[in-house]
Amino acid sequence: MTLAPTVPPRDSSDVLGRGIAESLAWLQADQKAEGFWVGAVESNSCMEAEWILAMHVLGVHDDPKLPGVVQAILNQQREDGAWEVYQGAEGGDINTTVECYAALRAAGEDPQSRPLREARAWIHQHSGMSRLRNFTKYWLALIGEWPWHETPTLPPELIYLPAWMPFNIYQFATWARGTILPLTILSARKATRPLPPDRRLDELFPEGRNHPSLRLRRRHRWISWEGPFYLADRLLRWYSKSPIQPGRETAIRLCLEWIIKHQESDGSWAGIQPPWIYALMALNQEGYSLDHPVVRAGLDGFNSYWSYEREGGTYLQASESPVWDTVLTLQAMLDCGCLLKDNPSMEAATQWLLDHQITFPGDWKVQSPKLAGGGWAFQRTNRHYPDIDDTAVALLVLHRLRDQSADAPTTRFDDAIEKATHWLLGMQCSNGGWAAYDRDNTHAWLTKIPFSDFGELIDPPSSDVTAHVLEALAAGGRKLDDPAVARAVSYLRAEQEDDGSWFGRWGVNHIYGTAAVLPALQAVGIDTREPWVRQGAEWLASRQNQDGGWGETCASYMDASLRGVGTSTASQTGWALMGLLAIDTRGFDKIIRRGTSFLLDHQVAGTWNEPEYTGTGFPGYGVGHRVDLQHVAEGLEQDTALQRGFMINYNLYRHYFPLMALGRAKSHFTSMRKHSGHSRYEGPTAELKALSSQVSRT
Repeated sequence: MTLAPTVPPRDSSDVLGRGIAESLAWLQADQKAEGFWVGAVESNSCMEAEWILAMHVLGVHDDPKLPGVVQAILNQQREDGAWEVYQGAEGGDINTTVECYAALRAAGEDPQSRPLREARAWIHQHSGMSRLRNFTKYWLALIGEWPWHETPTLPPELIYLPAWMPFNIYQFATWARGTILPLTILSARKATRPLPPDRRLDELFPEGRNHPSLRLRRRHRWISWEGPFYLADRLLRWYSKSPIQPGRETAIRLCLEWIIKHQESDGSWAGIQPPWIYALMALNQEGYSLDHPVVRAGLDGFNSYWSYEREGGTYLQASESPVWDTVLTLQAMLDCGCLLKDNPSMEAATQWLLDHQITFPGDWKVQSPKLAGGGWAFQRTNRHYPDIDDTAVALLVLHRLRDQSADAPTTRFDDAIEKATHWLLGMQCSNGGWAAYDRDNTHAWLTKIPFSDFGELIDPPSSDVTAHVLEALAAGGRKLDDPAVARAVSYLRAEQEDDGSWFGRWGVNHIYGTAAVLPALQAVGIDTREPWVRQGAEWLASRQNQDGGWGETCASYMDASLRGVGTSTASQTGWALMGLLAIDTRGFDKIIRRGTSFLLDHQVAGTWNEPEYTGTGFPGYGVGHRVDLQHVAEGLEQDTALQRGFMINYNLYRHYFPLMALGRAKSHFTSMRKHSGHSRYEGPTAELKALSSQVSRT
């Protein structure tokens, strides 16, 4: 599909307009033939390492991707020999490093090669194998390098527990649910395919594999909230050794049925990599051959759009983000004044978006049985797990597109808008907020089980998702007099930090949370001059860097002093500007101008470079929401390297978020000049005009 550029005309006196025009042209060149946009979802090398280990367990030895995947792992090794969770982390991660080491050995890498010698030295210098998380232990058990009895027991009998019981699979977050069920089969069977003798990891166990430091650690006293769960684990371990296990085979069969039912049309599970590869191994363990249609579809899925090439390496994504990237790109185009009727690119994307609305009754239906579907997923094929964040932005965009079509038939928008609104309102949690996938998925006691030492097990509401839903509802005319809106605003007020900021659950971090909340408050009719709102804006303003941009390191999830502190990035600068532009800007105009100047100054060929990770998968708190770091940091066994966390570089964040900010900034400056008596927009400041030669790049 060839789409003719439909961007605002370049005016030699309009630096900001030219920057926007070049960015829009870049977008049109990047659009896929089907009409959507998608950028690479970059995470850490566990994705490649676990794929290699899974292929070993499955007995797949002839996949042509293997050399490229090995190269991708080698590309990401740090100078100190380790691998890290996010770009620029102060330290490496023992779990990622051990998994990468094991994968390279499984792939045939010589243990005396420089990468493995340096990695091995780093591992030994950092407590060796004694502080591994349970997921890493499961992987080592699967390849015969760790005893199964020194991993937490996961019984497949979980599948028997009905949804009304406090402990059942639907009380876990969607991502945890899809991972735990296949793991229960692998754990029950103690599935193992040992590495060949010449590829074993003996060099990582200089004191032997039975050394006391390698035993499953009890992190808390018996008399504690965690104590009963450790006792239960001991009992389950005894039961797993018993020759009499009534109901186990039926439980495994039910788990297999659940897994097969949840496979997506592209061969994946839950639209994310971990449940996908665990499901394949569990099915194969139970006799499903590599040629079985379900397994073959799962293996073939990795050969489609789930990988990307870079610097000679083949990288495997943890997920893919076409819906998210498409709705945010459309929002950026709308912010820049693009019109659907004049823009084939927007028309194609809009139709693609409408075609991907999900009415299928996914897992959310278990807790909301009377609710009809109407959401969107993050990925192009994930019918079981539409998410609230994507749905909120899609709804906001559709409202804006419908408003543009006031003089034309709007029926193609009306049905989608009605279904999405109904679904979002039905997914509001009891405390007034919205979570990512489920309603009231907040049972924090689940995080006390021994299995829980990585990521987040539950999916509670967050300020950023709630803010996006509020913006979408406001676009449909719902304001403070609406009960759902009023409850959500109360939730956001309760979530505000003492310094005025808001925690960012799905983006890094307080810049993301605060910049999401401020536009939402303005949209529903809050007076942005109110002190508590103004405090949030002042916090954002106070975090501007000397270069005019904003940045926040992922380390802020473990060090509160780093909130809003970090190298300036295009995406985080875009967020901060949008937060400030949403309120009464008196007192912030110079800050906004400097931020806009930063974006224009750093634009290259219509886009921006951004190696920093500004997306969040897991902060690593377990409970999935903000915590009091002063009291819980030590118990988390995580420092600023985020050993329990999972961070993401969404490769299109660097483009559409700064573009949104530029579009809104231009509207703001245009309005200012009109009010000051100027009839023609000439750019925000002389400072920006001086950048004309720097931003005139193609």
